[in-house]
Amino acid sequence: MSSQEPSKVSGQFHSVKGTAVETIGDMTGLQSWSQSGKEEHAKGEGEYNAAQAKGYVEGDSVVGAVTGDKAQQTSGNIKNEKGQTQQEINKPT
Repeated sequence: MSSQEPSKVSGQFHSVKGTAVETIGDMTGLQSWSQSGKEEHAKGEGEYNAAQAKGYVEGDSVVGAVTGDKAQQTSGNIKNEKGQTQQEINKPT
């Protein structure tokens, strides 16, 4: 797995860290911390969801390959390609 691929662990870490930073910002009145925390939380949730979706798609492809179900394997491969395209579109600039 390359560092560019989404990770559930990394996504959860950034989601929780973002929530903590946002809470500190809210408690201290530091708007920059609140905003930064919200952004990190959102990115973490996005990464977690992308990793989860990637796992489901890969599962379809693998199950299809193992069972010899070419339709399921092809469907999983198409979902994977569509997901990769969507991730490229959603990449922060």
